Amino acid sequence: MVNLKTYYEQSKPLSQYIDDMTSNQAGIKEIDQRFVAPQNEPQLEKIKQKNYKYVLVISEDWCGDAMMNIPVLKHIAEQCDLEVRVFYRDEDTNLIDQYLTNGKSRSIPIFVFLNDQFEQKAVWGPRAKEVQNFVDDIRSKHLPDKKDSLFDDKQKEVHQMIRNRYLTDSQFWLYVYHSILDRLTS
Repeated sequence: MVNLKTYYEQSKPLSQYIDDMTSNQAGIKEIDQRFVAPQNEPQLEKIKQKNYKYVLVISEDWCGDAMMNIPVLKHIAEQCDLEVRVFYRDEDTNLIDQYLTNGKSRSIPIFVFLNDQFEQKAVWGPRAKEVQNFVDDIRSKHLPDKKDSLFDDKQKEVHQMIRNRYLTDSQFWLYVYHSILDRLTS
């Protein structure tokens, strides 16, 4: 098995990942510009003392959750002097298979926080609890059974509703921010 340092070294720096995006670049940049991190956040000092150095993000350009979560992570990384690199999930699924959601799903993004020896110290993703509740709710209300002939069309509609909310709901961005901080300080 390849170690996390090797995956990190094979990954793109966050700025290059964003520059190379083709699907969600505009969304990531918009959220990055509009997100305002809370001032004087006491958890940031605790995080700085925990010896986090690197963040290995497992993601894909097309992922709506990554579009919303990565800009929030970027703000945290800037505040805590963390180096962030992005590994494309589908390039080597052995990595994501170490971080399956509910033991079965290759959900992204996953943020793996590492110390200066590239040892895993914390993992976050793919969603803040409040965002997950929203996604579960909207799916339950708007998606028919997978066998229904309208499922594919309805799923596209649901994805667009979720994406629109991700792009506009600053409260969601704060949920993500606090969820990541809570994970890093627990």
